[in-house]
Amino acid sequence: MNATERGIREQFSLWNKVDMRDVHPDPEAVTVVVGCGTSVHIADSIAASLNANSAFSRAVAGNEWTRRPQDYVPPSIRPNILALSRSGESTETVAAAIESRRKGLYVTAFTCAEGASLEKNADETVLAETHAEEGIVMTASASLMLLMGLRYAGISVTPETTAAAETLLAEADTQLTPLLEGRSHFVFLGAGALYGVAREGSLKLQEMSLSQTEAHHPLEYRHGPISLIDDRSLVVFLYHPDTLEEESILAKDLMAKGARVLGIGGPGTVSLSVSEGADVRPLVVLPVLQLFGEYVARSKGLDTLAPRHLTKVVTIA
Repeated sequence: MNATERGIREQFSLWNKVDMRDVHPDPEAVTVVVGCGTSVHIADSIAASLNANSAFSRAVAGNEWTRRPQDYVPPSIRPNILALSRSGESTETVAAAIESRRKGLYVTAFTCAEGASLEKNADETVLAETHAEEGIVMTASASLMLLMGLRYAGISVTPETTAAAETLLAEADTQLTPLLEGRSHFVFLGAGALYGVAREGSLKLQEMSLSQTEAHHPLEYRHGPISLIDDRSLVVFLYHPDTLEEESILAKDLMAKGARVLGIGGPGTVSLSVSEGADVRPLVVLPVLQLFGEYVARSKGLDTLAPRHLTKVVTIA
């Protein structure tokens, strides 16, 4: 077992240590959730969760918010900013925080690095302790920032939630490798707050295994992308409990066209049971996607501690 896998399997005790320090959104303000890479996908799930809990929000990539905020929020609206960065040093995210404060906007930071640049350029900060061996690829830290975001939205994430995620990972563990044989086309599908997690699963697999991947809202997949489905396809389907029936019909169609389906919370070639509700489901399923990436990388003889062209902190001189 390498350090990446240990970080995935040992992250759960860290979830229960997170202290939000009574940090919460202003229900009267728009919240712009800013991040880069993994963090912008996590931001997408957080924004969806905020909206579902009556706090209007949207996710924006760091440099987009710095350079063209008017394309995402009308200039007449003065939003609060929630900035996500594991290292607290990601150039675009730090720049977004600096520019936001220059304009007099309130900035909240979620990070795993105390005293970093992001914290120094935020009005308030929530810190989380990530796994000591976490390398370039974000695993435990991604889960922790999603957890913080769900709690920020007012969602109850309890030790029972943590236990459910750990149980699901154990259930998935022995069933992932057999699914991979002969598969080279990977698709991730998720709706609502699960869409950001689907995008993160897709990114994780790209980073870890150098695979071509894609992510979509489930029913949107029928509108063109389904043309690529064949007997080399593996679809990771993150079922939303509100639309289980219609998503199950799509999964059946995908399997009829030759795909294998990992059904997380619904039917598939392999089906994993998820009883947790839509509010915490993005967090519960995320570690399975991380382990999936590790197993695909292993099947290709790749080292996830040294992913090609990547560094742990993305900075621009």
